[in-house]
Amino acid sequence: MKSNKIKKAVLALEDGTWFEGFSFGAEGKSFGEVCFNTSMTGYQEILTDPSYRGQIVTMTYPLIGNYGVNNVDVESRKPFLSGFVVKEYCKHPSNYRMTQNLGDYLKKNNIIGIEGIDTRALTAHLRTHGAKNGVLSTSELDPKKLVKQAKEHQGLVGRDLVKEVTCDKPYHWTELPYNLDKPGDNPNAQMDLAGLTPPEKRIKIAALDCGIKYNILRRLTAEGFDVTVYPATTTADVLLASGAKGFFLSNGPGDPEAVPYVYETVRKLVDSNAAVFGICLGHQMLGLALGGKTYKLKFGHRGGNQPVINTRNNKVEITSQNHGFAVDPDSLDKSLVYQSHINLSDNTSEGLAMKHKPVYSVQYHPEASPGPHDSRYLFKQFREMVERNS
Repeated sequence: MKSNKIKKAVLALEDGTWFEGFSFGAEGKSFGEVCFNTSMTGYQEILTDPSYRGQIVTMTYPLIGNYGVNNVDVESRKPFLSGFVVKEYCKHPSNYRMTQNLGDYLKKNNIIGIEGIDTRALTAHLRTHGAKNGVLSTSELDPKKLVKQAKEHQGLVGRDLVKEVTCDKPYHWTELPYNLDKPGDNPNAQMDLAGLTPPEKRIKIAALDCGIKYNILRRLTAEGFDVTVYPATTTADVLLASGAKGFFLSNGPGDPEAVPYVYETVRKLVDSNAAVFGICLGHQMLGLALGGKTYKLKFGHRGGNQPVINTRNNKVEITSQNHGFAVDPDSLDKSLVYQSHINLSDNTSEGLAMKHKPVYSVQYHPEASPGPHDSRYLFKQFREMVERNS
């Protein structure tokens, strides 16, 4: 007979702080850097974003799970994060698109969840003291033992997490964005956004997969690109020999300086005068390829409401973001590159563009899954840049 007994869970941080709550999802013990995301919706997209590899994600919005989980709103082949923290888990979701509840989804994918803790206090603590290594457990409940284990966890700095999320071999992507505008429509039906058909002329590009999100690929396809995705370990020689007219550098997890094989590839692509566009980790890879440096942010930017200014037209974009590292703009040669976008909250680098080559990148996520659509013009800009450079 199935037991309905609520099981306790503990989240412990390396600095001695700990929280007791209740388990939902899988059981056991998991380690990761504890961070927070301020998005009000989009938890399924967050769960399946490979950039969260090695992290325990806290949602600041108090009620999570109310619209369940479906088979469409995924950003990768599976969830990659280490744990999920919420104030209140909705056990009885309601949505016409849902196929299962959040707890069952986490359990199926072996992700531990904890609810019933004060996520406001946890978020305030992380904002004040910075992101912390932590452990989430339903098996060991002694806070002192868990704190000790959290202190021993390696963390993100110096770890190559890209190799844990990249694809095994190249593959061709053809899927377009989904049509979810009309109730009753098949949620699996494909269409281009706003009723526009992709350009008839398909342009071949190569996407380097450091943990690429599906909606990025959908947006590239909607712009008329013929997209082939390559593992992160693919060399520049192979990419340049593929016949691609442009190269996309994807998002991904962890410390950018821990994956030199990627930014060395990017350096050779830039030297070849090819058209290059990077997002998130791709932005950091470009910064390192151009001789710059990266550094770890105190608690990172994760959410759907980050204000960014475009330095070329002084327009402000509200952006979706997920990163814990940033490019140091002062480490770059200003005769070669300039900051195209800057974060209005803390003045960190949000975009780079080369002055004399068709190369640019942004730190945020213009594919907006989840998040606002202010920055989708960047995909069209990439199409136009590739056409001019072909």
